Amino acid sequence: MISIEERLKNLESPAGPVEMVLDTDAYNEIDDQFAISYAIHASEKITVRALYAAPFFNERSTGPGDGMERSYEEIRKLLRLAGKEEIPVFRGSVGYLEDEKTPRISPAAEDLAERAMKYTTKKPLYVAAIGAITNVASALLLKPEIADRIVIVWLGGNALYWPDNREFNCMQDVAAARIVMDSGAPLVILPCQGVVSAFTTTGPELEYWLRGKNELCDYLIDHTVEAAEEYAKGHVWSRVIWDVTTIGWLLNSEGLLMTDELTSTPIPEYDHHYARDPRRPFCKVVTKINRDALFEDLFLHLLRH
Repeated sequence: MISIEERLKNLESPAGPVEMVLDTDAYNEIDDQFAISYAIHASEKITVRALYAAPFFNERSTGPGDGMERSYEEIRKLLRLAGKEEIPVFRGSVGYLEDEKTPRISPAAEDLAERAMKYTTKKPLYVAAIGAITNVASALLLKPEIADRIVIVWLGGNALYWPDNREFNCMQDVAAARIVMDSGAPLVILPCQGVVSAFTTTGPELEYWLRGKNELCDYLIDHTVEAAEEYAKGHVWSRVIWDVTTIGWLLNSEGLLMTDELTSTPIPEYDHHYARDPRRPFCKVVTKINRDALFEDLFLHLLRH
């Protein structure tokens, strides 16, 4: 079992280079593509060892399995655009957990369970998750001992003071969220409404900084504007690029990109609220995004391509 001292150390944004895997429902929204691109271009700090396709179900898929498959193909497409096809990509779960004891077996869950065993508490594998956290929970059920060898950075749920926890990533698989938060693994939560919801951009901003710089930047702009205009329908819009913040936390060792605080790990309830118990292990919760600083860092990394 990881000690309190080791947990607290691993809950700080890492100062040195780290190795990570990224679990993403990449076809769900355009922000996943920004997060993937940010991670693979931050090679001075981050080495991306694998990407996992997460399930999702909304108007962009016919079911969780279809959402996972579309995400798998989107990840591969983005890696081609970025010239990073050597990074392995694994298909994830085709559905959500049926209970809190039975894993959903998938290549992603099996790879994480095996890969994480090569790491230690002193040199953990960072697991960035920006979708339903089914694959990560399944890996923890397959091999619970990896909890001492990983640090999970998850964009999910809402701010702890928010009146409900009806957030897409958490709502899809509450059982998975409960497993992760009960696993004992060091956990960093980036809440959506009330915190990360401030991380928005606009078409003119993206055009000014990124248009014409490279093929990947043009792809990100085009799909962001297309998605925004689809729901804005001619009205003024700004677009939340939520998922970038998980990568930003890994790059935040100087505290310039965001602030966070220690708190007892919350308990996701099936009625989509958080329960609290001060006796639970500490986790980190991000409380504020320094919007301009994080966008500047993101843009500088994208322009490296």
